[in-house]
Amino acid sequence: MKVFNRFLVDIAYKINTSVWYQKKKRFVYNILENDEYKYKKYFDIFMIILIFSSVSILIYEVKASVHDYLNIFNSYVISLIFFVEYILRFWISSSVTKVIINQDEYSDLLSRDFDLLFVIRRIVKDKLEYMFSPKAIIDLLAIMPFFHELRLLRIFILFRVFKIFRYAKSFQTFTSVLANKKFEFFTLAMFASMVIFVSSVLIYVMEANNPDAKITSLYEAFYWSIVTISTVGYGDVVTVSKEGQFVAILVILAGISVMAFTTSLFVSAFTEKLEDIKEDKIIQDVSKLNRLYIICGYEQIAKEVAKKLINTDFQVLVLDSCPQRTENAKKDGLTALNYNPGTVESYKKLNISLSIHVKAILCLREDDVENVYTALTVRSINKDIFIMSLLMNQINRSKLIYSGVNEILYDKEFVGLVAREYVGQPVAFEAIHTIRSESGSIRMEEIPITERVLKNFGLVEELKNTKFRVVILGIHKKSSKRFLFNPIDSTLLESGDFLLVIGNYMFIREFNKYLLK
Repeated sequence: MKVFNRFLVDIAYKINTSVWYQKKKRFVYNILENDEYKYKKYFDIFMIILIFSSVSILIYEVKASVHDYLNIFNSYVISLIFFVEYILRFWISSSVTKVIINQDEYSDLLSRDFDLLFVIRRIVKDKLEYMFSPKAIIDLLAIMPFFHELRLLRIFILFRVFKIFRYAKSFQTFTSVLANKKFEFFTLAMFASMVIFVSSVLIYVMEANNPDAKITSLYEAFYWSIVTISTVGYGDVVTVSKEGQFVAILVILAGISVMAFTTSLFVSAFTEKLEDIKEDKIIQDVSKLNRLYIICGYEQIAKEVAKKLINTDFQVLVLDSCPQRTENAKKDGLTALNYNPGTVESYKKLNISLSIHVKAILCLREDDVENVYTALTVRSINKDIFIMSLLMNQINRSKLIYSGVNEILYDKEFVGLVAREYVGQPVAFEAIHTIRSESGSIRMEEIPITERVLKNFGLVEELKNTKFRVVILGIHKKSSKRFLFNPIDSTLLESGDFLLVIGNYMFIREFNKYLLK
């Protein structure tokens, strides 16, 4: 027995470590169960077409003769496809090799003999759980028309319609919404059943002995009660006695209550689930995007950055732990999720690859601690993703650097103001960053406009910067707190303004001396 157990364990390890086997099983799982797999939707469409084809043939066959080829297609081909699908689902429902390996490791840990009987019981239990699940039962019933010689079994073709729940995600969402109200629906069913049972017995007692009555059996009484409580009221079976009519009034009132309760249950279930459905839809849409910016936090600076990114046709996703700020982002036309950007779980929920889908992470909370937490979290997930962070207090700069931030925007620094203008233009931003950090002769410098400068120069055209081979990239205006790129000649200079100039550092030095003369 030990030899057989050892052989079984060896086979399990071999299968479990087989690249070919695991690749095939993973492919089957993806095509059958993984909604994120890009080819699954084609499989779902194919199966839905088969289902409707099968039901259409059944309906056509009621009053017309069907060609033998269609019968073979409906009874054999489709059934065989569904049978193969059932077997594949049965295969991937649980891992036999993992059960064997886990038991072997457990036995080795406790120095016990391999318990083959436990392994068999566990495998059978796992497989039976799948076989008796509602979806698996429907799958099995959908195969029954294969035995087409038994005419009665052909009606099981209709069960193929229920297989649509497997392939249409909207149906799955519908059932999941209702599943959250299981207790309420159970209570409703008990109340409705009690009303139907009591009213059926009462109406049977009141009407059965009346020679003019149409309700002469308990079955007819049940039929009348169900039709009445559902407020359908076909009128084919009605009460004739005064007592029976009184019972009918009570049943109608009870039916109104049941319908009102049912409607409120559906409405409340979908209202509660609506935000989750919207969130799932946003995540699905985000997973289809390529090279998007993730903005962490949505405050004043983040709003300005988001506007510039959208204007340049970049995709933007906002993550913020504050519901109000998330709503503000949505009102501004942005894709936003009420997720905490400082937790790993938030990025797992997004179901995206940071290296593939994300161009940069922008930590724009006006809180340095929050930005540090976000940067640390992102960097723990991906070592190479570009992270840009806002800095509110100079003393926290080192913390942001240690947390893995690539670029820091400090509002009180002139370069931070420039970077904010260029954040929506990655190439230009990268060029500015390169010039700032270049060790060569080309420099980008900030020259303040002082009262001394204003004594000699009032307009941009008076600066004569071309004479010194210096390019004026722009001016930061103190009064408006805005940066003017490529200012026109008539731009007025004011005390407190900053010139941003580019050129050889020697020329810039001479130009600066010239301004201060």
